[in-house]
Amino acid sequence: MANTSVTSLIEDIVRAGKAHDNNAPGSRETLVDLGHSLVAALEIPSEFVQRSMWAEPALSGINRMGVEWKLFQHLRNAGKTGLTIDELALKTGVEASLLARLMRHLVAMKLLYFADGRLHATPLSNGLAEDNFQKTIEFCYDCTRPSFNSFPEYYKLRDYKDTVTPIDGPYQFAHCREKPLHFFPWLEANPPNLSRFAAFMSAYRAGHTNWWDRGFYPVQERLVDGFDPKVSDVLLIDMGGGRGHDLDLFVAAHGTDIPGKIILQDQESVISSISDQSEKHYEAQSHDFFTTQPIKAARAYSLHSILHDWDDKDSLRILENLLPALEPG
Repeated sequence: MANTSVTSLIEDIVRAGKAHDNNAPGSRETLVDLGHSLVAALEIPSEFVQRSMWAEPALSGINRMGVEWKLFQHLRNAGKTGLTIDELALKTGVEASLLARLMRHLVAMKLLYFADGRLHATPLSNGLAEDNFQKTIEFCYDCTRPSFNSFPEYYKLRDYKDTVTPIDGPYQFAHCREKPLHFFPWLEANPPNLSRFAAFMSAYRAGHTNWWDRGFYPVQERLVDGFDPKVSDVLLIDMGGGRGHDLDLFVAAHGTDIPGKIILQDQESVISSISDQSEKHYEAQSHDFFTTQPIKAARAYSLHSILHDWDDKDSLRILENLLPALEPG
């Protein structure tokens, strides 16, 4: 059992802090985890309830409204000067008295800070001002939060049995119980949720180490070295890769002089929504990964954040349709 005494946790935090100062890989994540552990060691039940059932849901609701008001953009653009409540009210169109109440909560939650009568952005709120995070907030609040809220009723009606299927789960219970749809067809049938999901997929890994980053996976040694165009002219296929968020970063990290083609595959509705395909350093191709992979013997096939979306039966179908395309080496 892990040692959770306050003293030992603080000692661990000090050690992790020194590692972070030295830019040690994983040290930031370790500090965040230790910080959560310290809160868990100190927090009493009443504080846990207030935080998890009051403060954090209110935070997400205010953030969702903030997207409509361009709240984080206004504060980012104000720079070090910040804005008074009255100045922010003029920019957002929100009544000053209401805005003051809501902003006090964001300050209490450390998302903004208040000094000398003025609201100021933080590095975190400036990050949330970016378009992909704005759409991520919309997606998470409008699509996933109702699903989580439906957990108690959904599972109670099913006697707490693990009976979830791709078209009968808390998500369908929350959004389309009369005419159930799988998650992805539902997104497509209910715009702009598909584009918001695409933004979420580009945002959720931002700032984290990726598999192709130098020092994490030996791309040169295991992927590039040994590439033989006589076997296949394709180096990498990103299956179900959305609008190419991974491949954009892969090309940025390794340049455009790597050998072989890079191919993005996803459903037609996703591929057709990529507006600047001619400017990409990869080819975009419509493909349903529940059908046979049409490109044989590529050097590598990537299934990043794919199989966790499906149960074992469907995951095996995906892999079975990929298997005939694979060649040793």
